[in-house]
Amino acid sequence: MLPERASGIQLHLTSLPDGRLGASARRFVDWLADAGQTVWQVLPLTVPDAFGSPYASPSAFAANPALLEHPDAPVSQDEVRAFAERHAYWAPSWVAHGGDLADQVRVDREWGALRAYARERGVMILGDVPIYVAQGGADVAAWPEYFRDDAVAGVPPDAYAATGQLWGNPLYDWDALAADGYRWWIERLRRTFDLYDLVRIDHFRAFSDFWAVPAGDATAERGVWEPGPGRAMFDAATAELGPLPVLAEDLGDIDQPVLDLRDALGFPGMAVLQFAFEGDATSPHEPANLTREQVVYTGTHDNDTVVGWWTTLPRSRRRAARHAMRAAGARWSTRRREPSWGLIEVAQHAPSRLAVAQAQDVLGLGSEARMNTPGTASTWGWRMDADALTSAHASRLRAISTAAGRV
Repeated sequence: MLPERASGIQLHLTSLPDGRLGASARRFVDWLADAGQTVWQVLPLTVPDAFGSPYASPSAFAANPALLEHPDAPVSQDEVRAFAERHAYWAPSWVAHGGDLADQVRVDREWGALRAYARERGVMILGDVPIYVAQGGADVAAWPEYFRDDAVAGVPPDAYAATGQLWGNPLYDWDALAADGYRWWIERLRRTFDLYDLVRIDHFRAFSDFWAVPAGDATAERGVWEPGPGRAMFDAATAELGPLPVLAEDLGDIDQPVLDLRDALGFPGMAVLQFAFEGDATSPHEPANLTREQVVYTGTHDNDTVVGWWTTLPRSRRRAARHAMRAAGARWSTRRREPSWGLIEVAQHAPSRLAVAQAQDVLGLGSEARMNTPGTASTWGWRMDADALTSAHASRLRAISTAAGRV
């Protein structure tokens, strides 16, 4: 599923200079190819919530028409009928919710053209599947039997959130989904694999067990762990769809059953270098513990930029990070103040088959460019300046990737 040894950049479409499909997306593909990068990771293409988050979408299937370069392009009735027939499982739910299938035809056209453009230049697109859907969305209205009304989603209290995170998304009734052969999830994955070459499953641990918070609670503190479906849904999907090109987002409060499930399914996991250098020799994020069958990140959309993160580090963690950078042969220097490039080199030289950096880290930007802060009403609004990524950035990244055996 993963390339043998590759590297890529995470940048959502809304963070492109014009925030949508079209010319700047194609220019970014050209820049990736020039930089020797073969993977472009995007956030979900689904319709976002009021804050701009695509992780609480009113539909698990419908794509966001605000991403269109040509929102008024003509669409024939024959095209709409063909789309409705091809997506007969979920299209009625989106229409009932007020969605326009003509917009979905337009998105499929433009996204398909971009994917073809990327494929011609040797660039694969890694997408993302949010674990949950939005309360009051099209999915809950169309298939209420698959969702619970006694509890909602969240995560328990930890060092980052004293009362936990109350996400508020409806939880799945896994018994009801199992009774229907996991049809809803199979169709969701079918749609997903139509859009992307590789897919990250968000909050993978929920398939092992999930935090259920009593409906109506103001915080996530009184939640309890409940068992997820295990591998049953993935086995059902594999039987119908074939091998699943899936990456497991296995971050956060992870226990051994989660790792056992991930490994039994043969899914690569994730490591994030910003979680390393804390003095824990057993941490899976430490450079010394990185493995081939995983994806290593400088940071994700939920992290600060590397420069922003660096400014918060105590001296001991900076020393440990510098040591890892030197071990990777990084040419980072205090004088040039480029911790982001140092961490990029650590990721690139790791044994992991895929190394991913945020575009903000290539640009060396600070916390002002952070995409999201979990557990807060973030706006997801960062957008890259036009022509920010230069040929010099591309040459430098290509040289690092080449030295690391990824080009």
